[in-house]
Amino acid sequence: MIDELRVVRAGFAPIKGTRHLPHDRAVLDAQGVVGDRGLALVAVDETDPARGRVLRTVQHPSLVAVRAEVTGDDRLEVELPDKESVTAAPVATGERLTCDYWGREVELELLGGPHAELFSRWLDRPVRLARARRGDVVFAGAVSVVTTASLRDLARQAGQDALDVARFRPNLVVETDEPYAEDTWLGREIRVGGATLRIGVPIPRCAVIDIHPETGERDVRLLKTLASHRPLNRAGEPAFGVFAEVVTSGVVGG
Repeated sequence: MIDELRVVRAGFAPIKGTRHLPHDRAVLDAQGVVGDRGLALVAVDETDPARGRVLRTVQHPSLVAVRAEVTGDDRLEVELPDKESVTAAPVATGERLTCDYWGREVELELLGGPHAELFSRWLDRPVRLARARRGDVVFAGAVSVVTTASLRDLARQAGQDALDVARFRPNLVVETDEPYAEDTWLGREIRVGGATLRIGVPIPRCAVIDIHPETGERDVRLLKTLASHRPLNRAGEPAFGVFAEVVTSGVVGG
């Protein structure tokens, strides 16, 4: 029997590391959420122009202050906190770059347009915008899931009235009554909207959850709170939420 869960929030970011935005509707297919982290920022290796590194939030927390969205006509709109913005369709330059992403090599397609210049000024370092093959710049499972009861429990333990779920950058937030019930779902199939997911492994958390999801400033110590009462992996990272793979494609939301 497949359990059905109610999704209370869907979210993703088109550029890896930028602000995690809520969406009324999400399309799920075999690679995950359509539109999620299909783009990335890369730093080119000065000693080897054919290689580079994908920028990650944990190393560049100010990225979360940047709002990025793809418009209906496939143009990419990027806005800085000071409201400076650019909107243009990224254009492939024909260049490709082999990048390191969490110890594995991924091949990215470099893109032209005004976005890289805006990001370079914001980050105070030269970067390029690139298109990734879907799933290549995703840490593990195609879809990340957190639950409402676990969010409430962590807020209570951290002495907060509530937590902005964007700190955890989940693709889906599902409604539950029991904190950490998701720990018992591993290997099970659940239905969310018109899609079916198979729950995988717990999500290991890092210091990204301690930064404000709109400013990038470190403002709470959630990681320490989590580590005090949640299972730890071999790297000492506490679990919160679960990864999932898409078994049946479908739409979540309106």
